[in-house]
Amino acid sequence: MNAEIIAVGSELLTPTKIDTNSLWLTDQLNTLGIEVVLKSIVADDRPRLTAQIAAAFERSDLVLITGGLGPTEDDVTRDAAAAALGIGQTFQPKIADQIAALFVRLGRKTMAENNKRQAFVLDGAEVLANPRGTAPGQWIAKNGRVVILLPGPPREMKPLFTEQCCPRIEKLLPPIVIRTRFYRVAGIGESDLDQLIAPVYTKYTNPVTTILASPGDIHIHLRARCTTAAEAETLLTEVAEPILELLGDRVYSDDGADLETTVGRKLKAKNAWLAVAESCTGGLIGERITSVAGSSNYFRGGFLTYTAQMKHEMVGVPLEMLAQHTAVSEPVVKAMASGARIKTKADYALSVTGYAGPEGGDDGTPAGLVWIGLATPVGVEANKFQLWGDRERVRSVAGIYALDWLRKKLSERS
Repeated sequence: MNAEIIAVGSELLTPTKIDTNSLWLTDQLNTLGIEVVLKSIVADDRPRLTAQIAAAFERSDLVLITGGLGPTEDDVTRDAAAAALGIGQTFQPKIADQIAALFVRLGRKTMAENNKRQAFVLDGAEVLANPRGTAPGQWIAKNGRVVILLPGPPREMKPLFTEQCCPRIEKLLPPIVIRTRFYRVAGIGESDLDQLIAPVYTKYTNPVTTILASPGDIHIHLRARCTTAAEAETLLTEVAEPILELLGDRVYSDDGADLETTVGRKLKAKNAWLAVAESCTGGLIGERITSVAGSSNYFRGGFLTYTAQMKHEMVGVPLEMLAQHTAVSEPVVKAMASGARIKTKADYALSVTGYAGPEGGDDGTPAGLVWIGLATPVGVEANKFQLWGDRERVRSVAGIYALDWLRKKLSERS
């Protein structure tokens, strides 16, 4: 079974309003084993919405429509759905009475006349009661397909769908077990990753593989649908094992944990302490580390050494070193890491210095050049990166690269 979602509302086509209902519904449907094949947003325009619903009904097994069930003239979903499906509507006095009673409970003595529009039900539809609002949902089954009308407000739509739609949908589905695996990867670009693992996952339509990418951090989702849990797990293992072998230590999490959580776990397991000295990242690494509850058990603190003078005064970088090599250099980033480790008595210290952009160094060094330092109980190392993108991306990716390098170092056998 596949599904299509139509979000209704002219406000959803403005730059300030985001359609979050379809994201939530997609997650719920995927959990049931239903693939969402298309989403669309349609303004409060009766002819356009009618055409969209008619097309969706022709191509999709399950059509979910959110919004446009209110009492005003621009709430056109009921009319459009009826026209698209070629059926009529009937006024239900019982529903009107229920809406009127809700107004009384809310302290309003009378119900506006236009609220009676919400008591019209498409012929043959099942009414989905909405105790949290005035607009009931509707379930229309026709020609082996289903159309569901849902209220737009999330606080009404979500419980209505969970309580009334999910049980109905489950009855339409064959017995199925869904199992998923999640992997998070750093240190490789999306296109390079896909080129590497596509020969494995493209052989399969089950499990379904989804790759979600953000700068420096990629998620790989595997979802298997089978009649038994054992079959699903076998399929997942069949696909996952060669993917993991190809990716090696780039995979930093298999339970959805983010990079800072993974690093924190490793520090805690080693009973080790971390400190940071940041320049171009402006405290982003320290912020990520301390966003994890319990990070005070392994994070000493950090230094925001944004100028050469602060690099000298706060973590002891020699002034002559700064003058000779510049603030963005291998000797300086090593000295920053060593100084942070010594001053905090930490076991490990990360340091970052670079040109986040849009301008590079006075000596012609390009924007995006970043040095990362790592001081450990056995010495200090540095890595150089030439990152691309705007200032925000350079800073973010630099922080990810620093944490990922520390993760790998913590994974090494002593």
